[in-house]
Amino acid sequence: MFRTIITLTLLSVAAVFTLTAQSQHRLEYIETYKDIAIQEMNLYGIPASIKLAQGILESGDGKSRLATKANNHFGIKCHTDWKGKKIYHDDDEKGECFRVYKQPEESYRDHSLFLVERPRYKDLFTLDRSDYKGWAKGLKEAGYATNPKYASLLIKLIEDYQLYIYDSYGSDQDIIFIHPNRVRYTVVRKGESLEGVSDRSRVSVKRIIKYNEFNWETQVEEGDVVFLQRKRNKGKGKAHVVRAGETMHDIAQEHAIRLDKLYGRNRMQVGQQPNAGDTLKLRGRKKK
Repeated sequence: MFRTIITLTLLSVAAVFTLTAQSQHRLEYIETYKDIAIQEMNLYGIPASIKLAQGILESGDGKSRLATKANNHFGIKCHTDWKGKKIYHDDDEKGECFRVYKQPEESYRDHSLFLVERPRYKDLFTLDRSDYKGWAKGLKEAGYATNPKYASLLIKLIEDYQLYIYDSYGSDQDIIFIHPNRVRYTVVRKGESLEGVSDRSRVSVKRIIKYNEFNWETQVEEGDVVFLQRKRNKGKGKAHVVRAGETMHDIAQEHAIRLDKLYGRNRMQVGQQPNAGDTLKLRGRKKK
C-alpha cells in the first residue's frame, strides 16, 4: 500500500456526527485511502477531496460488490481498451462489464489515468485543485455518471466530511511517498527546482540526479516524481503497455525501475524509444 509520513486525525470530523454504522464505515474508508488520494493528486492533479468522495460514493464506503470482489472503487467499466480481468454487474444495463484490480490502489491509479487520458475530461485539469465544486460539476457534465444529482452528492460528501482539507497537502507539507516498488520519492512543487527538492528532502542534488537518471541541465516541473533513493532492478508488475508519447525514462520513473535495466530486459539500445502499444518487460528478459 502507498504510505506517506503524514499523520492526520479524523477526530474533529467524527465529533460532528452521531456515529451511525454508515458514518463509522465512511470515516474508516477516509482514513484508509486518504494518503493514496493525496499521492494521486500530487501526481495527476485530481483533488484528493474529489477522489475520496467518488470512491465513497461509487464503492458504497468500500462495501459494494465491485469494491469487495473486484477492488473497483470507481465503477470504471471495461470499455474496449481494457485487457485485464472482468466482472459482470448490473448498472445502467443488466450484466455490464467492469474492471477487476488486484489491489484497491490499482483502482485509484486507473481512475487517475482514466480521467487524464480521455479528452472529455481535459477541461477539468484547468481548474484549481481547491475548486472541488468545479470538479464535481465538471465530472457530471463530462458524463462520468448518469445520476443527475451526482455533482451535488459529491459536494455534500466533501463538505460533510471536510474532505477539502486534503487538497492543501503537497504544497505546504514535506510529503515522502513509498512507491509500490519500495522506493522513496517526493513530488515536485510549483516553481521548485532540483535544489529545492534537495533542500527539503536532505538528499544531495548529485544523488537525486543519479537516482533519477537526470543530468545537470534537467529542469523539473510541478508534479514530477523525484526518487530519493536508488530505483530497483525490476518492476513490481510483469509488463507495461506503452501509451502514446511515453519515453523509456517516463516508464522507468512510473515503475521505479532503473533505466539501464529497463533497456536490458527488453533488449533495446540505450536511447531507443518504444512505440505506443508496445509491451515492455519489467521483470525477466525479452526473448530474442
